[in-house]
Amino acid sequence: MHRGKLALGIVGLLLAGAGPAVAAQQASVLIPRSGDAPGYQLRITTAHLGISVSRDGEQVLRTAPDAFTFAGGVATRVRSVVKQGDTLVAEADSTAGKPVTLRLTPKADRFDLSWSVGGEPPGDRATHFDLATSGHWYGGGETSEGKTQPYPLSAGVVDEPEFSPASYMMQEPYFSTSKSVGVFVRTAQPMKVALATGRADLAVTGSADFSSTVFVESSRRAVYDDYVGEVGKPRKSDATDAEYASPLWNSWAQYYRNIDQDKVVAWARDLKAANVAGHTVQLDDKWESNYGNLTFDAKTFPDPKKLVDDIHGMGQKFGLWTTFWINLDSANYAYARDHGYLLRAKTGAEPCTVKWWNGTAGIIDLGNPQARAWYTGNLRALMASYGVDGFKFDTRFFDDSCATSNGLTPQDYQRLGADMTDAFDQQGAGIRTHWGTQRYGFVIRAVDADTTWDGLRTSVRRASVISTDGYPFVETDMIGGSNSEPPPTPEVLVRWAQAASLMPLMYSSTSPVTTVDTTTGQPVTYPAGTAERYADAVRTHSKLAGYLKTQVNQAVADGTPIMRPVFFDFPRDHRFDTIDDEWLLGPALLAAPMISAGTSRDVVLPAGLWFDPHTKRVELGGRTLHDYAAPLDVTPMFVRLGAPGAAGLVAALSR
Repeated sequence: MHRGKLALGIVGLLLAGAGPAVAAQQASVLIPRSGDAPGYQLRITTAHLGISVSRDGEQVLRTAPDAFTFAGGVATRVRSVVKQGDTLVAEADSTAGKPVTLRLTPKADRFDLSWSVGGEPPGDRATHFDLATSGHWYGGGETSEGKTQPYPLSAGVVDEPEFSPASYMMQEPYFSTSKSVGVFVRTAQPMKVALATGRADLAVTGSADFSSTVFVESSRRAVYDDYVGEVGKPRKSDATDAEYASPLWNSWAQYYRNIDQDKVVAWARDLKAANVAGHTVQLDDKWESNYGNLTFDAKTFPDPKKLVDDIHGMGQKFGLWTTFWINLDSANYAYARDHGYLLRAKTGAEPCTVKWWNGTAGIIDLGNPQARAWYTGNLRALMASYGVDGFKFDTRFFDDSCATSNGLTPQDYQRLGADMTDAFDQQGAGIRTHWGTQRYGFVIRAVDADTTWDGLRTSVRRASVISTDGYPFVETDMIGGSNSEPPPTPEVLVRWAQAASLMPLMYSSTSPVTTVDTTTGQPVTYPAGTAERYADAVRTHSKLAGYLKTQVNQAVADGTPIMRPVFFDFPRDHRFDTIDDEWLLGPALLAAPMISAGTSRDVVLPAGLWFDPHTKRVELGGRTLHDYAAPLDVTPMFVRLGAPGAAGLVAALSR
């Protein structure tokens, strides 16, 4: 929690040296313990401008030797350090001959860090940290599609030159460490983020300064709470009880773009017969006459009203996929262009055009109220004409290659998009809005993943990082993956469903009965047991509905993530620092599904007593269960006896 400012005169500023340059090697300030804040010592290195943070005598954060860089140079020796109210101000030279000013404002559990360069126009401002000092790094959100999602983040290479509010990826300018330190970069502009070779490089683009808050806490959960205190907790959950209790089925990975009305109905009927049907059937890409027209293709969907009625007749809602991209050959493009409804290019008066996965398009300008009203009017017409219940918004709200309007920032477009889409039922597909939109309480789905074991693991990692970035209502990519590849094997599909059953929501597409190989166009029929095991996973998830409702309410009350790393609840158990295939679902359920090939695994149990719903045994925690048997019909999970909700879980999972 935020504990307010401290007066530097109280904590004691220690400086040495006099004259035009500070002669001592460092200047430091001691922040004493205060309540549950652990206290820390903040140092400025003066021979070469940098900072370090120690807690209880251990160094927990340190900048790299080239701590503060800009397009024209690097900050070098410190010439002076003075107090200005509650702020420590260091003036330093640079290799560019321009003065660098560093400002540090300590508080009980954090300090504000900002710096700027005199006489330097806005551009890149980068702060560089040493990774080894601070332990493992987490957070930041998703890495780009096609790139590895390291876990922890510092265990691999991260190279994100377009880390931005406008990104399609779920990205947040927030990072945390295994030594209970967090770095929150305060910017509405795009960043460049890289972690490799022992350093973290965090650069803000197009800025006159670098502004951030560094949290220094006694636990990683406390760091998370500090961050949520800054960006806001969910005001509500966008999903209904029904959307938490059963799957959403979306047509994308089942048929991709080779879709028509008869296929959708046959697919939905197969799912119902296999006892895996959920609350909603969504028609994804290629239902439109052209991208951006927002009208059905009459050749493939000759009777949209009957299609919707057929789905409703099966007891499910119906939804449509939509985007803010309008392709240049769409009839709506000319209309939107002529009415000024599209984002403009950065130079000239013409609309900005961008490449996306379905062609070349303009983007609706959410900064224009008339453009928003026109777009939402089209959506409401689909609802009124055909009975469409909701939408999957699959889009960017802005593109960094375009110009903003009305003095808005790229981050403002995230807010405008969130406000607009919040008026519609997103049906458990949620929306990929980020960079400070936690308050909306949207469901967030992980980005498209491969249909392989690696895809499953990557999607689990992405859901986990999204959850601990302050978005608690998470789900993986479509169960089985969705990256225009051959369908998943029966084992991958079943294991993915099992893993998703132990998350807040299930997001499905590939039928466990029969599907199509998009690379060959040939049908694929799964063995009969595939649907049976998938149905088992759906039933497991439904048994968690009451427990999940309690966790959703808790997340709305205080921002607590539902799916969370085990170390959030067991902060001293560092065995879990690098474990990505176990997590807690609320306080009482340890999920340990199989996310790699095999029929057994090691399960690391935290301290306590753990009930195994499969064996009906109680296991003593604080140890590892080696070679735990997990054939394809078993999903390893354990209930923490005595934890809130445990009694209900034992009863539900024993049925």
